[in-house]
Amino acid sequence: MMRSLLAALLCLSAAPACAGGFALRDLTVVADEAGAALGRGYAARAAPERLTLMCTTCDGAPMVDLLLGRQADGTEERVRAGRTSLAQLEDICRSRSPDCRLSGLSVDPAVGWITTYGIGSSAGATAVILRDGDLLTIRALAGSREVAVRQVEILARRIAPRIVGR
Repeated sequence: MMRSLLAALLCLSAAPACAGGFALRDLTVVADEAGAALGRGYAARAAPERLTLMCTTCDGAPMVDLLLGRQADGTEERVRAGRTSLAQLEDICRSRSPDCRLSGLSVDPAVGWITTYGIGSSAGATAVILRDGDLLTIRALAGSREVAVRQVEILARRIAPRIVGR
């Protein structure tokens, strides 16, 4: 009996720690709400850690992904403490793509930002939202920068707060 208990405790202690950050860790819960927030014509494919929405009949034919993950490399702490500024993050982005632009994103109690960039004749926008090592990425690809950033901003404003929590 004691041996079984010890083995069970060892197995539990070896399991990866569950993140304490986000209130919601299953994107299937927000799939309908996300589609409704973006408007008519969106088809959704949902899994717990990835939600994909696309609209082939919409202006710019946007495709949007919401992804849950982890980022425990210290970026969140550096941004919170002001050791890494949004200007520095934009410099990093621009080193990869000269037309990259970055702006802050209000997602308290998380930290976040949105980048926009060109991709050939299309454009993309990505929101990065971090809380206690949890990472929510909202990425849109569309025919124009305006359409891509609009989709990301809508989801960051309407869906991200449910995921981040208070």
